[in-house]
Amino acid sequence: MAGRRRKNAGAAATGTPGEGAVLPADLELQDLYGAFAAHGLDDEDLDDAAVLVPPVKLPAEDELAAQAKAVPMFGYALKLARWTAPHRPVDEFGDLTGPDRAPAARLLGLAPEQGDAPEEAVVEAMRAWSLACDLDLIEIGTTAAGEHVAVPGPDLEPAEEGDPETVLELWLTAAGIVRELAVEADSLPEEEEEGGEPSVAAGEEDEERLAQVEEARDEAAELLDEALQVLYETTAFAEPGTETVPLGVLAALLVVPEGEEPSEELLGDITDVMVALDPMLGDLAELGLLDYRPIDPELFDEEEGGEGDGPAAPAIGEEPLDEEESARFGLVRLTPLGQYGIRQWLLEDGYDAPLVGELAQGDAAELLRSVCESANVLPDEELRVWITGREPVEAARELLAASRGSDAYAPMRRMLCQLALTMLGAPAEPAVREVLDDPELGGGARAWLAGLGATDVPAPERSMALWTVVDTFAAQLLDTGGDAELLRELIADLPVTDNPASYFGELWRVDHPYTADVLEAVGELHLDRTVAKEARKAAFKARSKGQ
Repeated sequence: MAGRRRKNAGAAATGTPGEGAVLPADLELQDLYGAFAAHGLDDEDLDDAAVLVPPVKLPAEDELAAQAKAVPMFGYALKLARWTAPHRPVDEFGDLTGPDRAPAARLLGLAPEQGDAPEEAVVEAMRAWSLACDLDLIEIGTTAAGEHVAVPGPDLEPAEEGDPETVLELWLTAAGIVRELAVEADSLPEEEEEGGEPSVAAGEEDEERLAQVEEARDEAAELLDEALQVLYETTAFAEPGTETVPLGVLAALLVVPEGEEPSEELLGDITDVMVALDPMLGDLAELGLLDYRPIDPELFDEEEGGEGDGPAAPAIGEEPLDEEESARFGLVRLTPLGQYGIRQWLLEDGYDAPLVGELAQGDAAELLRSVCESANVLPDEELRVWITGREPVEAARELLAASRGSDAYAPMRRMLCQLALTMLGAPAEPAVREVLDDPELGGGARAWLAGLGATDVPAPERSMALWTVVDTFAAQLLDTGGDAELLRELIADLPVTDNPASYFGELWRVDHPYTADVLEAVGELHLDRTVAKEARKAAFKARSKGQ
């Protein structure tokens, strides 16, 4: 899949690890689509920029394989392949002969056992036959007598038995075929879509027509890739049960620049994108990539008495549609199979498309280090995977030990440790009490216990309290990448007294590798001029001390 090319612009830079990163997974969903502009990338830069794909959760492969086998079109292909055993006559093109077409439709349950098979049932059966041949579930050969026959392919038996590797490989191939066919159908000129034979012009006219078809195909493929990747990202960030996206919202994410309201012109563009995506998403739904409710065909007739080009998006200023009326404009949800398929396509194209939990396979030190150093990671999810099934006290001890240190990522490790301790809850208390006097961990440990409601925890010594303030804000500096708005909110909560000179006079002496950085951030962002001035003076002293 090609990296997304979006029109959106406007989010602030976030300074994630990894030079050239343009889609950090730890951004808010509404900010994701402005990331290209945030890093100052124009169209020429996009091809060379690293696109960070958010981690997703996927079911186990055997569960995914079971879902693939449950997809009707895939199941039809398996049934027809088995039906060819030991062999079945076909025509010179490898298609079923006339006498076998209606029985094939009946075999698949598409036609009644008695009477004529409806034409649409036969067409559907032939589509399934074509898919089975494309997947080599059916192989075509010629006998010694010159007869054309079909026989089951070697992958049929393991696929029928549900071998995950075989089933998913076949399904992914099928999904790729359907994806290509969906794009081809969307880019055909109108006379071909209507079933007529294309008129072949001579010379330059013919070349121009072929170039137009190729250009339309490329545009349709790019639009579909963008839509699928947006759905992939949306699903990664959505709460369970909220993954369904109205088609109009999906189209708007592809069309409307970040932070802008759609103009009348953009509403027209949104409608065009909806109409273009509708048949392609419907095709992908047949292979189980999507759950899709297509645009209500009646909307095409309702638009200006049937004279419009498609179902217009609601005009600016109109009352919002109710849920059922909105659903008539299309609803789409990426399935777990769809996530699996898109992830495989991304991996094939060289993108890093991680899975939730990939960083949680080692010990606590490996976990915290990996989460700190990874550009596209959901820290909460990795921590949650790691602590699941572990004994709380031992897990807490391991996390606390791994969070010590004075290296560049140490403040973030301690912040992540605090988050994991919160997930472990009260059962981790014995391990936390063991580090109350630790100069690096004691301040955070006391705050954590106080948050649990403990009343027997003594206040930290002044030196420990100040060190913890610096460490906490250092972690936020690293975590936010210097996001001014977020940091300004945190800085406003600093326990600065009525005498900031005295407070910062203590703070600059704190022996912490990030003391000067924290003070400089306060000096730059604090809204109180007196506080900001004293912080800048203290930062200068802290820098001088380290020289």
